[in-house]
Amino acid sequence: MTILNIAPTKSGLLTLKRQLAVAEEGYDLLEQKRQILVFELMKRLKRAREVERLVNQALPAAFAALREATLDVGAPAMDRAALAASLNHDVTIGAIHLMGLRLPQVTARIEPPGLPFGVGGTSANTDKAMKRFAGTLLLLPELAELETAILRLAAELRRTQRRCNALSKIFIPNYRQTITFIASTLEEREREAFVIVKMIRDRLAAEGS
Repeated sequence: MTILNIAPTKSGLLTLKRQLAVAEEGYDLLEQKRQILVFELMKRLKRAREVERLVNQALPAAFAALREATLDVGAPAMDRAALAASLNHDVTIGAIHLMGLRLPQVTARIEPPGLPFGVGGTSANTDKAMKRFAGTLLLLPELAELETAILRLAAELRRTQRRCNALSKIFIPNYRQTITFIASTLEEREREAFVIVKMIRDRLAAEGS
């Protein structure tokens, strides 16, 4: 702890006490913000793990169906089928605000795949592969949203934690130490002044008698 370079006066003491009150209030607000950020971060981490697990399950199944379809009809036929396929989808990217932080909000809408392929030239595995990839597409926007939000929340949490540490471990202890020093200095001065006044009174009383 360090004593601040402030003149030990009553006005300086009052100024320091006001600044200490502001610093303590700021620390309380930052601590509340830190707790909210931790809660939001952990909530998104949990959901991200779940979505990532679903994606890791869905993609291998989709690629497996694609391989089976390719084995059924051959790669050229699959290329022609892919060019003929049409799947309408809509991805909307927005934002939400949390504690002064801008977090992404991504929503995806995909029309349920019907039967876009003809009877000839494809197989049942072709339809299966398309349905599985379409299902995966619904998960990927949410996963991207979660991962981006997690990165931003983690960065903001680090900044907030540094500010909390600076206030609780440096600024607030320095203010308190300086206030204690000034208060004791002023008390010592008052005692000295009282002794001096008493000595003067005693001397005047002795001279008067």
